[in-house]
Amino acid sequence: MKTAANRRKTTWIITAIFGILFFFLLAFRLDLFREKTLKFQPIEALTSEKESWMNIFQNGQKIGYARRSITPHPNGYHLFESTRMRINTMGMVQDIHFSITGALQPDFTIASFTFDMQSSLFHFKVNGKREGDILRIFSENQETQIPVSEGILLASGALEAALDSIAQPNQTLTFSVFDPLTMNKHPVRITMKGYETLQIMGHDQTARKVSIELMGVSQMAWIGEDGSILQEDGLLGIRLQQATKENALEDEWLTSSQDLTEMVSVPSNVVLKSPNELNRIKLKITGIPDTMDLNGGRQLYEAPILTIDRETLPTTFESTEIIDRRFRVSTPFIQSDHPNMRHQVSEIVAPTDSPLTKASKIMDWIYTHIEKRPVLSVPNALETLNHRMGDCNEHAVLFAAMLRTAGIPVQIETGLLYSKGRFYYHAWNSLYLGKWITADALMGQMPTDVTHICILRGDIEQQVDLIGIIGKIELEILEPTS
Repeated sequence: MKTAANRRKTTWIITAIFGILFFFLLAFRLDLFREKTLKFQPIEALTSEKESWMNIFQNGQKIGYARRSITPHPNGYHLFESTRMRINTMGMVQDIHFSITGALQPDFTIASFTFDMQSSLFHFKVNGKREGDILRIFSENQETQIPVSEGILLASGALEAALDSIAQPNQTLTFSVFDPLTMNKHPVRITMKGYETLQIMGHDQTARKVSIELMGVSQMAWIGEDGSILQEDGLLGIRLQQATKENALEDEWLTSSQDLTEMVSVPSNVVLKSPNELNRIKLKITGIPDTMDLNGGRQLYEAPILTIDRETLPTTFESTEIIDRRFRVSTPFIQSDHPNMRHQVSEIVAPTDSPLTKASKIMDWIYTHIEKRPVLSVPNALETLNHRMGDCNEHAVLFAAMLRTAGIPVQIETGLLYSKGRFYYHAWNSLYLGKWITADALMGQMPTDVTHICILRGDIEQQVDLIGIIGKIELEILEPTS
């Protein structure tokens, strides 16, 4: 197996997390796909297009802008949201654009929508359409169905309507949002905090301040007297602030974000000279909630001490363990049954190869043929196969898809990886070869080195749970001491 000595080429998971997090930040302004637990009040006075613009800042530097418009039509409303940002990850600056278009019923429940996300390298698109009590969602020729018996909202101003139910300080409202990036629902908690005065576009405005809690992250929003969103503050120093169209479109002040991978990395107290040669590492780690189980496989956690032992590859494949079906089947992001995936895997492995030989051949092919390059996109195995480039996310989903095509159960592990004095967010795989064995296709390691700290196991959808621990983890290496 490869030693992956040049760890400078390692790329990390925070790109996808940031995209998901930022989409949620905007989603609260639109209240995307909220379960209809509240009665929405239509904007009866809306007879022509209503448009708003916002600048996007990170720690005071403008990194993008967003536009939203809602227009009445005979069958309801048409909603459009467009966002552009300039993102820096691993020192590479890329522009990212995502938009959502919605056809809404007169009561603002969704009739159909299209979500589109593009960067300089990748393109991700999701379509949805309500048919009766089902919202049918399509991505890469795969379909997901969401029950919507009471209707589901994609409505400008729905957050403001919800605030009518929490007009007094400390009142709270709980509901759910649906994220088209992960195709999952997530609970949201909104709490009225009181009133503050903000200066927006040179004028003081009285605003209602609310907190928005999502996946362990607290965000703040300020709503003006006319019901419009004046400002939002989120993770990683992100702020959205209302602006004029002319000011939002001024590119001369547009700069890239701070390097996201460095911002969220965790410092190490010890510099490890040859991490891939270690057989064991022992750490003191804090800041991870009890809902995240660090035990399993090569990891032993006795709070707050985590011990990780290097695995050995099995010599035989004999087991009666029942493997969860989730780790065998094709998904919207791990398209193991796609003809292109089947064809490529058939070119790499032979039917008579052992599971270990198949896994080794597939990992070697990915390590050799997929360019190691950070991208801004939703991790997608089929697009990675087509574009032949990606970071750890793309390597992990492609490895998972190819292994499942070859009949090997596999899941994705996400957590932290050591490199040059810091631990960075990273994704790799755990595959079943008679027992669960870790492998990192980007690093060319099977098994992985012991500085891979697994925090979550599952599929790509579970990665969003890392958002809640960003900035909270502290760790200290106890062994080895250098």
